[in-house]
Amino acid sequence: MATEAAPARPAGPTRLVYFDDMWALRSAATVLAVQEEGGRVAVVLDATVFYPQGGGQPADTGAISAAGTRFLVEDVRAKDGVVFHYGRFEGAGEGCRHGFKEGGCVSLEVDAERRSLNSRLNSAGHLLDICVSNVGLSHLEPGKGYHFPDGPFVEYKGVIPPEQIQDKKNELEREAKRLISEGAKIEKESEYVEEAAKLCGGSLPSYISKDSTPRIVKFGEYPGGPCGGTHVADVSIINSLK
Repeated sequence: MATEAAPARPAGPTRLVYFDDMWALRSAATVLAVQEEGGRVAVVLDATVFYPQGGGQPADTGAISAAGTRFLVEDVRAKDGVVFHYGRFEGAGEGCRHGFKEGGCVSLEVDAERRSLNSRLNSAGHLLDICVSNVGLSHLEPGKGYHFPDGPFVEYKGVIPPEQIQDKKNELEREAKRLISEGAKIEKESEYVEEAAKLCGGSLPSYISKDSTPRIVKFGEYPGGPCGGTHVADVSIINSLK
């Protein structure tokens, strides 16, 4: 049913299925609202397996289905803890015409190929942090991470003497190749701040609230780091890093 005004947002945040299971590609959920927002159709659910764009990682895409109705998810965003799935109903033309009912059950399926690539790129960014430390560049402070396919990078604040840059670049590539060839399980844990800091080598970034239970992602025995994104199951799956 098309709506002229956006309905009130659901009380409470959307449950993030991928937050507990980073490798889940399918799940079920209950429809809370279907609305038009800025010329786009948005589906709001009580839970989602779709990753919303953020933290330098692009959103998942895929489909939401129920009783012969299929909604093609083209973008996913989170606002104040509520996840909005933007896209279009297959064969519905323009607008909000659809077969989803509020309170009805739907099936969610993420595009596996896109999720795999995004997870590899995100994991590669975290692996680079480990490599930076391993080759003697731990004085560099990691900043912005960009894990999109069109040119992924991690920015670091600090100085490397110009005459050492090429050698350090080569060292980083060799170290990444070594860690990828050895492999290591990638695991996540949610802990109170004090325990989370221990998992991260003794400290957490200043933006982590002291009364929170941050999600920490660890690569084997190396110190972990706070991350809300998706990752591959093993370092070896990253495949390569240049």
